[in-house]
This record gives sequence, C-alpha cells and structure tokens, in this order.
Amino acid sequence: MLKKFSFAAALMLATSALTTAQASAATKDVTVVLVHGAWADGSSWSKVIPLLQAKGIKVLGVQNPLTSLADDVAATNRVLADATGDVVLVGHSWAGTVITQAGGDPKVKALVYVAAFANKVGQTGGDLVNAFPKTPALGTVADDGHGFLRQTEQGMIENFAADLPKEEAKTLFVTQGPLAASTFGDKVTVAAWKTVPSWYVVSANDRVIAPQMEHDLAAMMKAKTTVLNSSHVSLLSHPREVAAVIEDAVATVEKTASN
Repeated sequence: MLKKFSFAAALMLATSALTTAQASAATKDVTVVLVHGAWADGSSWSKVIPLLQAKGIKVLGVQNPLTSLADDVAATNRVLADATGDVVLVGHSWAGTVITQAGGDPKVKALVYVAAFANKVGQTGGDLVNAFPKTPALGTVADDGHGFLRQTEQGMIENFAADLPKEEAKTLFVTQGPLAASTFGDKVTVAAWKTVPSWYVVSANDRVIAPQMEHDLAAMMKAKTTVLNSSHVSLLSHPREVAAVIEDAVATVEKTASN
C-alpha cells in the first residue's frame, strides 16, 4: 500500500510540475514584431534579427507599402494577427507613427521606438517635423513627380546612414522604399504609448529626425531611454545595442506575464 501511495504521489508531483512548466511557457510566449521606416524596407533589421533569434526570441517583420498610414497599419495588423502570445512592437523612424496607431492591438504589451516619431492623437508626422529645426536629410529628398519621395544617393550616404560604410549606404539607396508624400498629413487616432510601456533609442547624431525631437518624445512617453552615438540607422550601425533594448522589453513582458 505504501509503495502504491508513493508511486501515485510521485506521479501527481511530476504531472503538477509539467503542468506548471507548460503554463509558465505559455505565459512567456512573446513575439517581437519589427516595423521599418521610410526610405527603407524590412532588410533594415537584418543585423538585429539574428541577434534576437540567437537568444531564442521569436521575430516577425513587416513590409510596409509606405503608401499611407492606414496602409502601413494594415500591413502591421496582418503580421500582428499571425504573432503568437504577447507582442513587443518595434518601429524605426516613420514606423514610430505606425506602431503608435497599431499598438492599440491587445496583443501588444510593449513598444520600442528607434529614432522614431511618436504622435499624439490627431497629430501628423508633418506636425512633428515642423516643430523642430529642419534636418539635413530634408534637403536631400527627391520628389519622383508621382507623389513619392526618395533620398538621393548623396543624402543616403551623408545624412541617412552617415556612420555606415559607403558601400552599405549605397546599397540602402538602391533598396529604399519610396514614401508617399501624403503620409506626412495622416493623423493618428490612437496613441498606444499612453497605455503601453515604452522604450526609446535616441540617435544622438541623427540627420533625419532632430535628436532633440527624439529626446522630447521619449520624455513625453516616459519611455525607458537609451542614447547612442549613432546616425539615423542605429539598427544597422549599432545592432547589438538596439537588440539589447528590445531584449529588455521582451524580458519585462515575460516577467509581467509570469507574475
């Protein structure tokens, strides 16, 4: 009888431990969703992605059409629908506006802004740009005559990606996604950072978005802030530091979910 009880007790304990482990794993299911900005595409995260994956973090990327805020949010929502568990939503540059709107999805538990816009409700990207001194990159924008804006090769080398090797910057010029000029007039109707914990990576040497804007937006959001001596594309020139910020957001979401 004693042997039967001991075996049954051991079986119950093992089952309980397995159930607990499974429940813990379920609550710690987090996916990072990466959203690229203007004059870029999903490959702009190519140096960050393997660093996250090496830590066992699930990653999905969004390919923005860059045709309007609504279109980019729709593209992001489609990826959010595919994401499992909780989501850390990350946006670079123009994509800050996108994640500000799309971050209202209940899956999103953390927002990470990388040299990015962070709009208030009713505020446009143009409103933010016009509130600060003009940056050099705005002087190297080329209009294609069809309502889309691109960075010139010179602008990509000297302003957009000034701390990357010239060969990399020239590749970015070729692969950039043109931005519909009308997007600067699109207003957000949701400011997700008001209710979702936020992180912000400031590029101290940014020549696309004014560094002071980045500091001010981070302060407004009460975001956990990291400052890098980087150009606008810290995700390419300082991928380890950017990945570390995203990992911190993931760890925070995991800890919150397990409590």
